[in-house]
Amino acid sequence: KFTPSFALAALTSLAVAAPHDIVNKRAVASGPVGYASTNGATTTVSTLAQFTKAATAKEPTVVYISGKITGNDKVRVSSDTSIIGLNSDSALENIGLFVNKVENVILRNFKSSKVLAKNGDAIGIQASKNVWADHLDLSSDLDHGKDYYDGLLDVTHASEWVTISNVFFHDHYSEVFVYTHSLNHLANFHLNGSLVGHSDNNAAEDTGHLHVTYANNYFSNVSSRLPSIRFGTGHIFNNYYENVLSSAVDTRDGAQVLVESNVFVKAKKPVASLYSDDQGYAVVKDNDFGGEKNEAPAGTLTKVPYTYTALGSAKVKAAVVGTAGNTLKF
Repeated sequence: KFTPSFALAALTSLAVAAPHDIVNKRAVASGPVGYASTNGATTTVSTLAQFTKAATAKEPTVVYISGKITGNDKVRVSSDTSIIGLNSDSALENIGLFVNKVENVILRNFKSSKVLAKNGDAIGIQASKNVWADHLDLSSDLDHGKDYYDGLLDVTHASEWVTISNVFFHDHYSEVFVYTHSLNHLANFHLNGSLVGHSDNNAAEDTGHLHVTYANNYFSNVSSRLPSIRFGTGHIFNNYYENVLSSAVDTRDGAQVLVESNVFVKAKKPVASLYSDDQGYAVVKDNDFGGEKNEAPAGTLTKVPYTYTALGSAKVKAAVVGTAGNTLKF
């Protein structure tokens, strides 16, 4: 069931799916005009105070980001909220978005960068349902170590029905030393890309939940966990990976993933089951592993309950690189 905010974003997506020569000839407004801009349902924001008020409103709201907003805060996003960047200049810096115990949320067409760990993940989705993250640019930098930044986009605490599409994950690095029983020694792990399921000890809450799709995303210079998925069910297709330092898709704790039509370039361990005493499982189809191999046990997830198009690994780079990120033109 789509709420008004979901319906508006869905119509927007149909518009940008039209041929680019048609879209570019249309008049582009700096925000909603006419009756859509009245009655509190839509609002354009350019300051942290405006953004916080709109994103946390109790009524269904479409929030348009105009320009770059810098802060030092974590903002809780309410149910039935769409947050949409107006153009390639729309950005948040050091403002964590916390999607917690809500439903029907769209995050679309903006950059989020350099969110300090004390402000949480760039985007943290917990105990929430029906969340769509699309055409985002998520990054930090490659200069800081343990605990300076947290994740770029994490889905945890039994969240359900989440899609992460057309997102540019890049230039994000963190490291931590962890003792692991499976390797039986203290190891240096590069962490914090995108988690699905936050802990090996959360089976009671997460088992049977965490259905997440990763489609048409571009991962570049991100150290690992792209994603790491525990207990859940993941569909990972049409993604382009390059310069992954540790591991890309890490299936753990009984997770089932379908990994198809992806390309991995200079990506160590493209698909594996690592760093956990309980393995996860993967079905792999038409992937270019760049000379590496699948190291995960064979899984059982061979189909998903929705229609989609697998491009084929030979076509993924051309379709994804340059398109993922906040590249939409309304």
